[in-house]
Amino acid sequence: MNVRIGYSVFRLRAHLKRGGVIAYPTESSYGLGCLPNHAVGIRRIIQLKKRPQNKGLIVIGDDWGRLQSLLFRLPEGDAAACLAIWQVAPPTTLLLPARDGVLPALRGIRRDKLAVRVPQHVLARRLCAGVGSALVSTSCNRAKKRPCRTERETRRQFGRDVLVIGGRTGGRKQPSRIIDWQSAQQLR
Repeated sequence: MNVRIGYSVFRLRAHLKRGGVIAYPTESSYGLGCLPNHAVGIRRIIQLKKRPQNKGLIVIGDDWGRLQSLLFRLPEGDAAACLAIWQVAPPTTLLLPARDGVLPALRGIRRDKLAVRVPQHVLARRLCAGVGSALVSTSCNRAKKRPCRTERETRRQFGRDVLVIGGRTGGRKQPSRIIDWQSAQQLR
């Protein structure tokens, strides 16, 4: 299965397993991604973005099951409610209780929740399914700069530092909203 012309799933998996970073289209912009359990990949994203380590990163999966290994088990009704939220617009990222083994740089230093989403963007879901893993998904930009919205912008800003998966973004103007599941507070 080819996720995008020129990149086989085998090549993508190998790149990610070495701590490589990819850039790919999401609902509103290109995202930077790596494997969520790979400390080297996460460190590279933080360095590329020049981002503070305490903020944490979003993780996406093609379905609920792909995210389960990172999260404490939710009651069945809560899991169904999360799925229902992800199936409607606007795209929503939920802060859910993270398992103890989740890397601190992924969830944010001294934080016990992880930001997760099942994206509405078909290519982003296909990437997760193709590589057989959830992926980090943070906006493709340097800190305090505008996110890259095209493949051309992404290549110009990040050059050879990332493997770029071409495609169109979903055209949304705003990034996903972020909601803390336990408090129902909208954080973005």
